[in-house]
Amino acid sequence: MYPQPHSSSEFSLLAVEIGGTKLQIAAGNSAGQIVERIRFEVDRSAGAGGIRQHLADTLPGLAERWKPAAIGVGYGGPVDWKTGQIARSYHIEGWSDFPLATWLSERTGLPAFVENDANAAALGEALFGAGIGANPVLWINAGSGVGGGLVVDGQLYHGRPPGEMELGHLRLDRTGTITEDLCSGWSVDRKVRDVAALAPDGPLAQALSEASAPGGEARALVPALAHGDPVAAGVLGEIADSLAYALSHAVHLLHPEVIVFGGGLALIGEPLRARIATALPHWLMDTFRPGPEVRLAQLMEDAVLVGSFAVAAGRLSTLRSS
Repeated sequence: MYPQPHSSSEFSLLAVEIGGTKLQIAAGNSAGQIVERIRFEVDRSAGAGGIRQHLADTLPGLAERWKPAAIGVGYGGPVDWKTGQIARSYHIEGWSDFPLATWLSERTGLPAFVENDANAAALGEALFGAGIGANPVLWINAGSGVGGGLVVDGQLYHGRPPGEMELGHLRLDRTGTITEDLCSGWSVDRKVRDVAALAPDGPLAQALSEASAPGGEARALVPALAHGDPVAAGVLGEIADSLAYALSHAVHLLHPEVIVFGGGLALIGEPLRARIATALPHWLMDTFRPGPEVRLAQLMEDAVLVGSFAVAAGRLSTLRSS
């Protein structure tokens, strides 16, 4: 038996997270509670059509069970949040200019509201997670890509569509290197493979050899760090320094009270958070030191879904009052 809403003021919603490696579809409520979740691994070769097929097959059953009022979506790429149209995906073919909100509404009969996934996660963490009590809250996630979101006075900051806090596309040098080139999950996986090959008898290489399947090599940093591996520590330092340098630009422009760090790389945990927090002040002008507190996400893999509930609840309220 799934848990029910805590009070009559809460109402049912559906949430969808569309990323480069995973698709999550959930039922929940306006209090940020997830009551049912279905997850799929994304088959990149099937493109956007494969993801849409999963949605078409799954959403009707969830809607029948939970009688939701609306659907909120966190999409992994730039979107026009006003219309729910996708600009493009940097990971999956077949999304460019796709009217996702309209498509979802046509198949479910429900109002659908689409946000960038980092925006949705930012709102989830600000309202229900590590950002509670802080203002503004800057979110950065490092997973398939690197994204960001800004919440001010409990509301998402929206600039000119498409695109919002594209922290992953901040240039780190004049040759065009961007944050994603050095700090996305895929780039870190590649770095881990490369450096482990140079020390084949070390703890990092050993951790990689014990992995059940290729992919997600960044996870091998955790046991290697626990063994005091200097190779793993060097990789960690490079990631943290690059993220801190990128975040320094955001701090100078936006002055958040708190930075919340999430996504797959945040699963490395306190060693990475602490290194980012230590490195960040070095890149800030002295007036702004020590800079904002850096916190690990609390909602972690739930952040986009919980934020998508909040997106749907807020937009639905605005729609009903207009």
